[in-house]
Amino acid sequence: MNKKHDRDSSAKDSHYAKLRRAHRDNKRARGDLPPAPARQGKRGPAGPLPVADDEVLLYGLHTVRAAIENPERTLIALKITQNALARLTDGLELPADLPVEVVRPKEIDDILGEDAIHQGVMLKARTLPVRKLDALQDSPLLLVLDQVTDPHNVGAILRSAVAFAAGAVITTMRHSPAESGVLAKSASGALEYIPYIQITNLAKALDELHAMGFTTVGLDSEGPAVLEESLRGDKIALVLGAEGKGLRQKTRETVTTLARLDMPGEIKSLNVSNASAISLYAARQFLARR
Repeated sequence: MNKKHDRDSSAKDSHYAKLRRAHRDNKRARGDLPPAPARQGKRGPAGPLPVADDEVLLYGLHTVRAAIENPERTLIALKITQNALARLTDGLELPADLPVEVVRPKEIDDILGEDAIHQGVMLKARTLPVRKLDALQDSPLLLVLDQVTDPHNVGAILRSAVAFAAGAVITTMRHSPAESGVLAKSASGALEYIPYIQITNLAKALDELHAMGFTTVGLDSEGPAVLEESLRGDKIALVLGAEGKGLRQKTRETVTTLARLDMPGEIKSLNVSNASAISLYAARQFLARR
């Protein structure tokens, strides 16, 4: 082979390698692939920012805008590119006391990692105030998660919960994602609009909800009746388990009733975020008729 052929082949290989990397990065951004493993050896110039236990790094335009507009969110500092600053401040006035540093995109990459889709903006803030169950007395619709671990799924569930005006998303302290940049980005701002309450004992929390007048409906593919026939009362808490495992036995024994989604097609189970959206819609329709 001649040198020209070698150069052409090398360029072609490089082109397809870039396409494969872009396809893989898009899948990671959607949550279809796990994050890339951390590289060993050479380190970037910036590295992670020190973050205290009560602090979080939020990123993405929708997420950061919602956080800035949330009066319950304490803001610490904003790192942002010039282009992102123009987009963020279109119709939004930044607080006068918020430190703002205009940076290059790579400076945010070095802090969050190259897999974070930050859109040129990163906000350091305090985590949201802790909420208690007794504050939900007047909420007619709640969503309870039994050890759903994937922050992308929980983020999507938060969006659905806000869309259907649920009063809170309740989950366990263990085997559930804490408030984080990944969770907030997946929720696309929804984390700022709904209480995300983490409790230590789910069975005890369900008993508290019963005492507050809630009917708790556990979603299970083997439930004795379809969801629409299982809803009753003026206050409903839907309880969903992790994909694969479903509801734990103690949870199944504690809920008021078990119900299934009616799926006449060949597939009889759904992603937990899809099941949450359908269940919230059915419950909201039921409550609207009362």
